[in-house]
Amino acid sequence: MLQPMLQGKEMFVLKKIIPPFLLPPGIVICLLFVCGFWLFLKKKRKLSFFIIMMGALLWFVSMAPVSNFLLRGLEAEFENLPIPNGDAIILLGGGVNGYVTDMTGIGRPSDMMLGRMVTAVRLQRRLNIPLIVSGGKIYKDSPIEAVIVRRFLLDLGIAPEYIIVEEKSRDTWENALFTRQICESRGFVKPILITSAYHMRRALLSFQKVELSVTPYPTAFKSTKNIPYRWSAYLPRASSLSATAVVMHEYLGLLFYYLFY
Repeated sequence: MLQPMLQGKEMFVLKKIIPPFLLPPGIVICLLFVCGFWLFLKKKRKLSFFIIMMGALLWFVSMAPVSNFLLRGLEAEFENLPIPNGDAIILLGGGVNGYVTDMTGIGRPSDMMLGRMVTAVRLQRRLNIPLIVSGGKIYKDSPIEAVIVRRFLLDLGIAPEYIIVEEKSRDTWENALFTRQICESRGFVKPILITSAYHMRRALLSFQKVELSVTPYPTAFKSTKNIPYRWSAYLPRASSLSATAVVMHEYLGLLFYYLFY
């Protein structure tokens, strides 16, 4: 009877090591290293060094400890906030898959938006106050985000009279601008703001710029304090690279909002 070439422990380690380098970004990193080494053999030392450094940088920003550290810079200040009191909830849009088939219609919230929605539903049921859903469409042929989210909120048991739709906004700045108009027209003076924790700083800046005071209640945290990292956390992962990209997007957004609004 043939004996397996690898025992359970060795096979487990291989299954953890090999896939990250066969899938993006790992395979791109490998190609950069191979290309850099080949250029080194061809005596093109400066170009070789540049290519290898690009591969090393891509690996660095694709590691879980790095992405978690960067996310902590955006999220840490909003941890452990108490459940707030207010007279309305503002739920900021987080994207939709607008053309997919769903149980009750066409379109569904993105995974990120679902996290925000769940928190909004739980808080609304606790406080029994109106819920403003803010999110329009970025392009002319795009679906209206708030309409899709409203359908899901109804499916989750929120009474229609408690849902207010703001469907004109295209970004965080316009979320703040148009929800301020709703709050002023309806007499809401203590709105609670719900968005992803990493997005809360830019959202608060937007609401401060339009002079609407809100109570932050972040959700869908992506970073964690005191994670016991194992060796596999230092392998390149698409999820970690995506988280790093989210951080870069937020800081660029903050810079843009500071400069132009």
